[in-house]
Amino acid sequence: MKKDVFEYIWTDKKRTFLGLPWSFTRYYITENKIVIRKGFLSVVEEEVDLYKITDKKLVFPFGERLVGCATISMYSRGDADNPDITFKCIKHPREVMKILDQQINLARDKYDIRGRDMYHSDHYGE
Repeated sequence: MKKDVFEYIWTDKKRTFLGLPWSFTRYYITENKIVIRKGFLSVVEEEVDLYKITDKKLVFPFGERLVGCATISMYSRGDADNPDITFKCIKHPREVMKILDQQINLARDKYDIRGRDMYHSDHYGE
């Protein structure tokens, strides 16, 4: 019996044809991280700390809109391995954006970090 390794706040699968969850890509939002798990036989997991997310974008492509889905793109300035994170073709995208906003703010409060703290100047003393 398979158990999820994560205690997640939200999870969903990437939707395919007609908005059906026939995919081996699964998205998780935990208390501190975003996790993307891809694969069937060989599984790859990507993790990004929530406090590193600097910007989000909600995109409604026509085909996804027809089936009630959308794509959320997130940008992580502080993560060299995963600067762009994407939840492709997910249901209830506005609710997921609210969850992301809440969890990002909670994670930043936990580590006492604000968005401006993650930007740095290449020119010292200016």
